[in-house]
Amino acid sequence: MAANGLIMTKTPLRITFVGGGTDIPSFYREHGPGAVISAAINKYIYIIVNKKFDGKIRVSYSTTEIVGSLEEIQHPTVREALRLLGIHGGIEIVSISDIPSEGTGLGSSSSFLVGLLNALHAWKGESASPKQLAEEAVKIEREILGEPGGKQDQYIAAYGGIQYIEFHGDESVAVKPLNIPEDKLRMLAESLILFYTGKHRRSASIHVNQMKETGSKLALYERMRNLSSIMYDSLSKGRIGETGMFLHENWLLKRQLASGISEESIDAMYAAAIAAGATGGKLIGAGGGGFLLFSAEKSRHAAISKALGLRQEPFDFDQRGSRIVNVGD
Repeated sequence: MAANGLIMTKTPLRITFVGGGTDIPSFYREHGPGAVISAAINKYIYIIVNKKFDGKIRVSYSTTEIVGSLEEIQHPTVREALRLLGIHGGIEIVSISDIPSEGTGLGSSSSFLVGLLNALHAWKGESASPKQLAEEAVKIEREILGEPGGKQDQYIAAYGGIQYIEFHGDESVAVKPLNIPEDKLRMLAESLILFYTGKHRRSASIHVNQMKETGSKLALYERMRNLSSIMYDSLSKGRIGETGMFLHENWLLKRQLASGISEESIDAMYAAAIAAGATGGKLIGAGGGGFLLFSAEKSRHAAISKALGLRQEPFDFDQRGSRIVNVGD
């Protein structure tokens, strides 16, 4: 792979079925392991990297920065990714997202960073494994920048597919793919329905509250962690009809973890979907807004959509994770 040519990466966003929250350090380091079942979906963040003729750095996202040095970059993860890989100038970085890139609960910030790291490695003529990309993204977000949160988003963005991900106190992570026949995978995808609540939220404050209260909520975390292994076993055996039950129990547990995870309007949406035929569901991400995911027989989807009156977002699973989609010399 030639260095410094035009590179484009395509990195999936994600939904989490169960266990979200057990991937935060305040749980898995002291009371772990943590475990989640997370799935990459076919909504993407694209990162384009190219050489900049004048030696400066141009970064274009919701705003555009043109700077003369690494230290001047305002976007923290871009700055630290460039620093980590030893790139100090002469580069353009552009990002494009299928879904609004902040506050939707689909793991966009980590998908952005994983895709950026993948692009930067390729731009340097290097190949990075999913494990390396996930570990570097965690290092930047959690260690270097000290941003609160867990580790599932970086791993599912890098690996893709539907994964059982286990987080250990020594910081090691085990990734175990769900292997089920294609017809069962199709049934699972067709049973799910995703809605945008129209509410944006910042996950950092919710994560901070969770970390403060972890010790007093251990039974909830442990049950959510255990649900991950139980649901993995269920899905592995093709029992797709049990999905809603797991989502429902996980949501009832998660909304007790900290303030800000749910609110009256979201509870009302959830109740309306259940009344219209959903067997279970949950708010995706840390909470407070973003997307609602429900499981239901396909024949009930129209009634659920009508009851909620929200924008429905069709989706499918992504099996590949972050990848290079364009390399130019």
